[in-house]
Amino acid sequence: MKRDEIKSCCADAYSKDVVALLLGDSYHPGGTALTRRLAGALTLTPDQRVLDVASGRGTTALLLTDVYGARVDGLDYAPANTALAQGAAQAAGLADRAVFVTGDAEHLPYEDGLFDAVVCECALCTFPDKAQAAAEFARVLKPGGRVGITDVTTDPRRLPPELLGPVARIACVADARPLDEYAGILARVGLRVMATERHDQAMLRMIDQIEARLNLLRITAPTCLADAGVDLTAAPAVLNAARAAVADGTLGYALLTAVKSP
Repeated sequence: MKRDEIKSCCADAYSKDVVALLLGDSYHPGGTALTRRLAGALTLTPDQRVLDVASGRGTTALLLTDVYGARVDGLDYAPANTALAQGAAQAAGLADRAVFVTGDAEHLPYEDGLFDAVVCECALCTFPDKAQAAAEFARVLKPGGRVGITDVTTDPRRLPPELLGPVARIACVADARPLDEYAGILARVGLRVMATERHDQAMLRMIDQIEARLNLLRITAPTCLADAGVDLTAAPAVLNAARAAVADGTLGYALLTAVKSP
């Protein structure tokens, strides 16, 4: 699959309503509690300008605006997500401080040195060119600016067959990297890693949540799942493989912060 096809496939998948039903508002392990921890690690202060890359339906961006007083630009590859996020900002009375656009994380439509912080939650793992995306994070940051990432981690050599292929890529697993590799990607573009944290239990909780919601939707909205292409016969094996991979350290979730050198 070509890079643009991968991006379009992921964007289309994450703009579907069934994804919100299965993953919840935040679309990532740890939910808003982990987003708050990330914001604390970045020491965000009111009126700082923050870029949320792969902003989805706006949950992270609106939290950073509402709770921390930041001015947030959200960027997502899916026009449907951009529209929903902007609508959510307007409904919350935050449209003057949270603005959403459609764009590519590997070619950010912003000038150099514009942002005090860049956040990217559960998305770097899906980008075909992670090094290019990281270089873009660094380019748009002010000197001394910080980047905060929460993301899936894997040991690709040990992933079971159930967690490989196009569906696993969309599920943020197949092209994820070990934590130290993410750190290396950032370091090579001038982003010095300040701290890393493991949050593997958050991944297990999300697997349990997906299973519970799948079982509920199987009864209450089977047509919704079928229309979205969810393979209910394959789902149990995939979820069990994911649990086993977390248990043996192959699969996990992590928080990482870094700073741009002055």
